Amino acid sequence: MLDSYLAELYQVETRALIQAVQRNRERFPKDFMFQMTKTELRNWRSQIVISNSTAKMGLRRPPYAFTGHGVAMLSSVLKSKRAVQMNILIIRAFLKLRELLNTHKDLARKLEDLEIVQRQHTSVINIVVDEIESLKQLPETPKRRIGFTEESPTPLQ
Repeated sequence: MLDSYLAELYQVETRALIQAVQRNRERFPKDFMFQMTKTELRNWRSQIVISNSTAKMGLRRPPYAFTGHGVAMLSSVLKSKRAVQMNILIIRAFLKLRELLNTHKDLARKLEDLEIVQRQHTSVINIVVDEIESLKQLPETPKRRIGFTEESPTPLQ
């Protein structure tokens, strides 16, 4: 998320948000936050048609972009009431996510067990199919006819 959107979300000015980040730089490694390059900003502006530098969204400097971890860290360095509320919500969301993952671990384990059984059944079925195919390839032996033939003696003689 961009710094201006986060400032609006946390109900602080964008410059206050950036100042909090600058004062706590060690809390924002590159995988938490980065600043757009001038080229990226120029390309971004051309895509969303932002040209008026005096308008609310007009940008004179490349904005900062925050990842999910950066947003969580940002909520812990800002001093507004809204930031505290957001920090609590983020922590609760992570706890709920962890709870859901633990629930789904049981389902994942059951699926894994089913896959193992399915592989075993597949190998047994393949063996049975191979045996049937090998039986088809056996040469046929002439069958003895059942019943009376002209050469067989009659029971009364």
